[in-house]
Amino acid sequence: MKVKALSRSTEDYTRETKSDIQRLPRNVNPELHPLERAREYKRALNSAKLERMFAKPFIASMSGHIDGIYAMAKNPWDLDSIITGSGDGELRVWSLSSQETIWKAPEAHRGVVKGVCNVPGGESDRFLSVGTDKLAKVWSRTESALAADGITPETVATYNGKHPFNGVDHHRNRPLFATCSSLVEVWDVDRSEPISSLSWGADTINTVRMNQTEVNVLASCGTDRSVILYDLRTTSPLSKLVMKLSTNAIAWNPMEAFTFATANEDHNVYIFDMRRMDHAVSVLRNHVSAVMDLDYSPTGQELVSGSYDRSIRLWDANKAHSRDIYHTKRMQRVFCVKFTQDNKYVLSGSDDSNLRLWRARASERVGIKSNRQRASIEYAEKLKDRYKFVPEVQKVLRQRNIPSVIKKAAQTKQIMLQSRKRKEENERKHAKSNPKPRVPERRKAIIGVTNK
Repeated sequence: MKVKALSRSTEDYTRETKSDIQRLPRNVNPELHPLERAREYKRALNSAKLERMFAKPFIASMSGHIDGIYAMAKNPWDLDSIITGSGDGELRVWSLSSQETIWKAPEAHRGVVKGVCNVPGGESDRFLSVGTDKLAKVWSRTESALAADGITPETVATYNGKHPFNGVDHHRNRPLFATCSSLVEVWDVDRSEPISSLSWGADTINTVRMNQTEVNVLASCGTDRSVILYDLRTTSPLSKLVMKLSTNAIAWNPMEAFTFATANEDHNVYIFDMRRMDHAVSVLRNHVSAVMDLDYSPTGQELVSGSYDRSIRLWDANKAHSRDIYHTKRMQRVFCVKFTQDNKYVLSGSDDSNLRLWRARASERVGIKSNRQRASIEYAEKLKDRYKFVPEVQKVLRQRNIPSVIKKAAQTKQIMLQSRKRKEENERKHAKSNPKPRVPERRKAIIGVTNK
């Protein structure tokens, strides 16, 4: 004989605390809840409105530099510190938690600091800086001795170059670093002269970036509108990409070894696969002026870019339009941007000599959350994602207060692009023979690719 007994756990109806709400059983049969979809839509709309209402991305502005900030580096082994270099040759190390300067070198370089980077290894706090004075210097907060004045720190090592440097980057696990000027030079930290020189036709090279995943590959971009990939094992170039306008910065995807993004003078960010560079994987377009710098998030799923139009934009790497725009009244041209290593904050350095700290998610709040809070946040995110194409919800989620200068420039740019497109269509329509073929947007900015 079968005996069926009813049983239930006390956890199903007992409150966790006295202040908690009463737990009630609920039948999930949709026939008993005919207004469920309408109720969900209203919750999604309210969640979207609350997100925009609590969107306060700006956290702090850290002042101390006299000139603009043109170089920035983060330390993968220290979440709290950030290194900046300014136009008057000063270097500073900042603590993000206290929002103060914890180390500085007032006259680190005679001229503009063009690049800074950390020396890998958690045991060392060394970092490199290069400037227009043709010097590459190694610094350390703990190892650097003080000069006779008792304030200015001395370098750990100094390397003399033949040309003014424009950028620097360090190898992930070998004692090598690369600098760029009129050519790319690879240095060994134990030698005073570069161990190899790499070039392929560029007059001046703006940026050099080593791949931190595929560690034997490095990329550079120059004033001749080229992006060149080099192989450190053979000390020779791999391929050369020529675009219509010059590239200002390069960032490698930390999770995908073959993917990199470029910041271009034509207001766009281009994402490429180094195995096939005859077209861009994606084109990110929203800026209304030249993109000066960009950086990938540690997850490789997001990008941050800083532009000459005095704004910062955050992107999903697989979407063509920015998900958010950050700006302030006093922020000037943005020359360097970085994601923090915990993927929660964004840093920007601009021409007004201020280092600014922003939230990566404008409405996100830090702190310990209870299980109920986390469940509520996740439920709200799911609702917004489900109803994001409903016009009322979409309008709230897309609403941004954009400066009038950027808004007018975007309208003017849209008119110009439409006029150009209309002209091309008219030329095709009235061509007697061999009409001009349509070129995809991902190929328009590319002139050619050469492989060695």
